[in-house]
Amino acid sequence: MSFVRKLRQLGRDLLPVTGFHFTRPLVLFQSDDWGRVGLRDHEGLEQLQAAGLTLGDQPYDFYTLETAEDVAALNSTLKVHRDSGGRHPCLQMNFIVANLDFAKMRAADFREIHLLALAEGLPQGWRRPGLIEAYREGIRDRVFHPALHGTTHFCPLSMQRNLAGDGERAHFMRMLWQAGTPYIFWRAPWIGYEYWDPEKPEDKRFLHVETQRQLIGHSVGAFAALFRMLPGSACAPGYRANGDTHNAWAQHGIRVAQNGPGAPAPPHFDRYGILHISRTVEFEPAVDPNFSVERCVRRAEAAFARGMPAVVCVHSINFHSTVRDFRSATLRVLDEFLVALESRYPDLLYLRDEELYELLTKGSCQTLSGNAGATQVRVIRKKFTRAETMAQREA
Repeated sequence: MSFVRKLRQLGRDLLPVTGFHFTRPLVLFQSDDWGRVGLRDHEGLEQLQAAGLTLGDQPYDFYTLETAEDVAALNSTLKVHRDSGGRHPCLQMNFIVANLDFAKMRAADFREIHLLALAEGLPQGWRRPGLIEAYREGIRDRVFHPALHGTTHFCPLSMQRNLAGDGERAHFMRMLWQAGTPYIFWRAPWIGYEYWDPEKPEDKRFLHVETQRQLIGHSVGAFAALFRMLPGSACAPGYRANGDTHNAWAQHGIRVAQNGPGAPAPPHFDRYGILHISRTVEFEPAVDPNFSVERCVRRAEAAFARGMPAVVCVHSINFHSTVRDFRSATLRVLDEFLVALESRYPDLLYLRDEELYELLTKGSCQTLSGNAGATQVRVIRKKFTRAETMAQREA
């Protein structure tokens, strides 16, 4: 990092920002990777094994795609629970709105990238009957709410560049594509994230502002085609977003930016009017060997003690069941977690991102007005710096 960039970063770390704290326990659920295909079930597993790839070193080797039954089971679990105003917890589902179009790519000998919008179906070889309707049913039941993750999870420029090289990386990707699997990230981290190219110089890894704006515009259009609404909240793939990303989001009507579980910053607005929310509880039983409900409850309690919402991060892999049954264990511990919160905090309130935005910008939330006492949330404005949040994380 150059000396000038270090000075700029130091200035950002020390510049005070107005954040919001709450006297009432608030819980939000944010979940990534919905709609994104991975290992093509047992057929893909067998095909990759036959090609010489050993799978099972990490849980994400078995990332597939949720089924309608997975989504329905999650719906049923969430509907058992209610907050102090009688509302169910609502999972903010962040969607990848397109997948690789393997049929078109096969016709070009897998030398070009083609995408198939999720609204138009799944790639060749993939079968998920009733999945889109299961999403929509959960949205109607108010236990799911769609948000934007991206068009692709990987950086398209990095993927195309390495594909053109026709080297070991290109051959590895073509082996995966032959089996209907787009990628396995931990085995190919050079593919990066949609707005971030890891092999560029450090100060040039984020894609150019115009490129990001085009990608986000395409994503918003594909999202609208799928859900007949525009996204109000977004989470960048890999949490890799910068000011250009936030500016483009704001231009397309996105009002909430979801940030990863790094520094525990309180909710705050940026210069584009976007509300930034940081995740504070990592609820990942499928991929965390040290997972425990008790630890997640403690982290939620720590957030409440600081006057911050408990923002629960739970990726879609936790609900998959076709190759390895992650779903059963996850739903069991999710139920335990919700019971613990509801029993310890009688004034608990479940929110989604846009409702928190509405509370902070309007002082109340229209979707909560029918619940007695639900909108009586006292908000305290405090100044903080990024350096302070980093110190809290390391403490």
